[in-house]
Amino acid sequence: MTLLQLRYIVKIVECGSMNEASHALYVSQPALSSSVKELENELGIEIFTRSSQGIALTVDGAEFLTYARQVLDQADLLEERYKNAKPRKQLCSVSTQHYMFAVEAFVEMINSFKSDEYEFTIRETRTKDIINQVANMRSEIGILYLSDYNTHVIGKMLREKHLEFHPLFRAPLHVFISKDNPLSMKKKVTMDDLKPFPFIQYEQGEEGSFFFAEEAVWPEYSPKQINVTDRATILNFIIGLNGYTVCTGIDNGDLNNEKIMTIPLDTDETMLLGWITNERAKLSKTAQTYLDKLKEVIANHGYTIISD
Repeated sequence: MTLLQLRYIVKIVECGSMNEASHALYVSQPALSSSVKELENELGIEIFTRSSQGIALTVDGAEFLTYARQVLDQADLLEERYKNAKPRKQLCSVSTQHYMFAVEAFVEMINSFKSDEYEFTIRETRTKDIINQVANMRSEIGILYLSDYNTHVIGKMLREKHLEFHPLFRAPLHVFISKDNPLSMKKKVTMDDLKPFPFIQYEQGEEGSFFFAEEAVWPEYSPKQINVTDRATILNFIIGLNGYTVCTGIDNGDLNNEKIMTIPLDTDETMLLGWITNERAKLSKTAQTYLDKLKEVIANHGYTIISD
């Protein structure tokens, strides 16, 4: 089946006869009839009934015509999108865990483009969704972390889905707390220090597990625990409820209204932050620009970039 055959069917219906359609299409009538017959044989249906009075759509033909027009409409949209003379939109999609530096780099990337048209997507989402979106090529890049605890499980999942992990930097663990929190004067805090305060973590869905948690460590038992799905909510709870969450330590005053601070967590655990990509795909120029901005932002925050 070809788009040309579909166009033949639609034109025949519009003209009401094979003869008029052949003139409109600049195709001989025998060639047109042969093409229609080949399509009918391929599909195993009769599209037209033929008689001395002309041709008419069968029941199957009427249904087929509906689908044919849908396919042709989509084909026309594709041609309009890619064949017009206008410059193509800049495109880039990124899926990430809830990191301020990832958003900051995204802003820098957009500001670096002088294009009149672009379409960028950034998804702050769950760990498993990040992996699936890059595997399905909904996103070119995914940003997540590995630790001693999750590296075997996450690594196995990445290999099974033909994804590659590229390390960016290693971060000692910190916590986000409010500047009004009683612990804000300490140089370091322990998990015991944090026990009286609500522990806030990103919810990972019904299929989630500790291996997919965005927090590299968590309390053995927390009498006060809140699960959230977005970064704005977690920041509000840190401010309003004196809660805390575990993080990389990279802060951005513009994003939290200077009401939140980071304090080092007294632990030997670290987070290896990196980006994942589909090994079967080649990064676009826009995605590469994002990676360059990402490394610049991370370096500006005082972290050493790990060379590929």
